Amino acid sequence: MSQSIASQNSEIASPATTDGSPRPVAVIDIGATSIRMAIAEIHPNGEVRTLDTLVQSVELGREAFDTRRLSRRSIEKSASVMRRYKRVLREYGITSPTDVRVVATSAVREAVNRLAFSDRIFVATGFNVESIDEAEVNRITYMGVMPHLRSNPELADGKSIVVEVGGGNTEMLIVRGGNVLHSQSYRLGSLRLLRTLEGVRASIARRRSMLESHIRRTVLQITDAVKNDTSIHLVALGGDMRFAGHQLLDDWDGNGLAKVPMGKLEKLTEKLLTLNEESIVKRYNANFIEAELVGPALLSYTLLAKHFELPYVYVCDTNLRDGLLHDMAVGGTWTADFRNQTVRSAISLGRKFDFDETHARNVAELSRKLFDQLQEEHGLDSRHEVLLFVAALLHEIGMMINVRSNHKHALYLIRYSDLFGLSRDELLLVGLVARYHRRANPQPSHEAYGTLPQHSRVVVSKLAAILRLAISLDDTRSGRVREIQCVIEAKRLVISVPGLDDVSLEQIAMRENSGLFRDIFGLPVMLRAGRLE
Repeated sequence: MSQSIASQNSEIASPATTDGSPRPVAVIDIGATSIRMAIAEIHPNGEVRTLDTLVQSVELGREAFDTRRLSRRSIEKSASVMRRYKRVLREYGITSPTDVRVVATSAVREAVNRLAFSDRIFVATGFNVESIDEAEVNRITYMGVMPHLRSNPELADGKSIVVEVGGGNTEMLIVRGGNVLHSQSYRLGSLRLLRTLEGVRASIARRRSMLESHIRRTVLQITDAVKNDTSIHLVALGGDMRFAGHQLLDDWDGNGLAKVPMGKLEKLTEKLLTLNEESIVKRYNANFIEAELVGPALLSYTLLAKHFELPYVYVCDTNLRDGLLHDMAVGGTWTADFRNQTVRSAISLGRKFDFDETHARNVAELSRKLFDQLQEEHGLDSRHEVLLFVAALLHEIGMMINVRSNHKHALYLIRYSDLFGLSRDELLLVGLVARYHRRANPQPSHEAYGTLPQHSRVVVSKLAAILRLAISLDDTRSGRVREIQCVIEAKRLVISVPGLDDVSLEQIAMRENSGLFRDIFGLPVMLRAGRLE
């Protein structure tokens, strides 16, 4: 996410209208080669029905990947497209900003003048453009593809490589039994591949060989992330594979999953690579965007499948816009399933640094209980609870680097890690919460903290204050404090520990570590044994 998680809360709208009628919404995806819009309605039961789709070609990727700068001409063309889309939205009765989500992927994200681009779109249309990072793309992809994987018996329990070759990047998820084992983004895209051939005068065979050389490097990187401990399935997303599916499968209606035999896919790929764009448009009834990029994209899928000796490739009809619509249908909240995947990723990271897993899990659970019981005090949403839980799990991973400054090293390790589903902004918040689990309180002079907007600074301080209380409750590292009860009594927070008669050690730790909570919430903290009366 390009914005901090804290700044988005007020923009989250309910998934359906208050009168029970479907809520019309739209998502706009500003990609490397096109700007696509999907208009849909969200029903009270969460069902999403697509009403219309629009696409307009642009050359943002060609410029961004070449010079890292978007030209004035391209920015103005994009603004013109967005104005036309806004007029279409009015015809569907979609006028509220909360009913439209506009995202930009690798091309805009990599441009040095991306802020100028976003500002121009906002001035022209009033739309806020989110330059979503790879983690957000993976999260949205996961939400879109998982229903398809679970519905297929072969994929539900097996290991699947979910891949989408875009114009600029290739996104990959490795999923087994509904769990994400690994997620990664690679700088391999059909448009980037075409750039390697610009100005090259060579035979068709030589040009293909050059493409294969670039693709194989990424295939080897993917191989390193995939353990050959069980059978593997390849699930391909993206318009290029859907194009192939429609060309090769007579009985596929474009919905759900379908199997594309490798033999047929190889023959189609070989044929497309010998044709120019005009021939592809005429022969396959493709548009010019598809005609330009489909060959390199299908070659990427083909080489990946051949490397793992797969007899077929699954093609799936989901795309980024489907995931965005689903995200709007659930009100922008993080589902329990997504939360579990993020937590699993955090535990995996902790194990790499030999963290005290028992203590970390105890602190995380106590943090969650404090967060839930202090809801009226902190006023944060469920997504912040996930950030707190992850910070609690990882607050001591810096111990392997240096015991004395472990909190500072925890910030660095978390900030530059690849936790599934968490954007760079969110990783920074998690890292800062972990950084402030001990020693000094947050200060404007501290690295990264002072540059945060006020709302995000407050979020960090609130979560760090809660984390310090949780750590104090497990000061003995015995896990003996399991249940707690919190009440505000006589202008102080009273935490009772049912089932324990002596919490003297925890009380000492609480007196030492509750100062930040008092400063942030204005409440001294008292810890006592026994049940509440």
